[in-house]
Amino acid sequence: MAIVANTFTRYSAIGIREDLSNVIYNISPEETPFISNIGRESVKNTYYEWQTDSLAAASAANAALEGDDVSSFAAVSPTSRVGNYTQISTKNVVISGTLESVDKAGRRSELTYQLAKLGSELKRDMEAALLANQAAAAGSTTVARRTAGLPAWLTSNTSTGVGGANPTVGSTPTAARTDGTQRAFTETLLKTVIQSVWTQGGTPKMLMVGPFNKVASSAFTGIATRFRDVPAGQQAQIIGAADVYVSDFGTVNIVPNRFQRDRDAFVVDPDYASLAVLRPIQQMELAKTGDAEKRLMLVEYGLKVNSQAAHGIIADLTTS
Repeated sequence: MAIVANTFTRYSAIGIREDLSNVIYNISPEETPFISNIGRESVKNTYYEWQTDSLAAASAANAALEGDDVSSFAAVSPTSRVGNYTQISTKNVVISGTLESVDKAGRRSELTYQLAKLGSELKRDMEAALLANQAAAAGSTTVARRTAGLPAWLTSNTSTGVGGANPTVGSTPTAARTDGTQRAFTETLLKTVIQSVWTQGGTPKMLMVGPFNKVASSAFTGIATRFRDVPAGQQAQIIGAADVYVSDFGTVNIVPNRFQRDRDAFVVDPDYASLAVLRPIQQMELAKTGDAEKRLMLVEYGLKVNSQAAHGIIADLTTS
């Protein structure tokens, strides 16, 4: 087929209006399951501390004579004093006066739109930092402070690959975990860590995993039933995922997290962890030095692990 000579087409025409949608589509995920499930509290210093303690082991031999006197006293064990540092995370933007004034598709104010994006990005950065295998750092005038992430706290209920090692915590985690040889995520590994957490006194409530090991966990036999009642006349559903694991020590919600290392699987009791906030997310208007609006957005925060024995980690898992 061929068109008639001198046919005036869209390819030559001038003045055709654009067809630009007034909606901006953003697929980037914003869910932060760790921050959303743990507690939140305010702190008043860049180094914040808390105390931990534990009871003596139960003894079936604790039997005393009737009318017996006390001739000696047991030594009293002091509490343990531990702490972590806050970390400052920032985002910034500069928008020209002209861009803020022209008519734009999908947003009225470029500055407002960009600030909303920065707030979401900061939340993602916070989630990633709290779950990163990073040690605490006091910082200096040339080195930024860092808060110790969850992997650097866990020493009691752990499962590691060959060559993997727990960090030495002391009063503050000053070293990250040592990664070991990666191995497949199995139900046996999960059961062992859940049992260890429960034995220590914790109540495992959440299994937090990356995407690859979320799929792997769906094959475990302890997964809650995948059957669902189907009303008459309706099509049945195929259930291929798992959200709840029924262990010998209670049900555990399986939660995928995009911002943790896929090689780590965390068994978490959210009641024993908190987001410590020195300065909540806030924006600051920076000095105007020209025809542009400057903004700085920041948050100062850290991780508080009330008792590391309430949590566990299955480390060094395969990710593909």
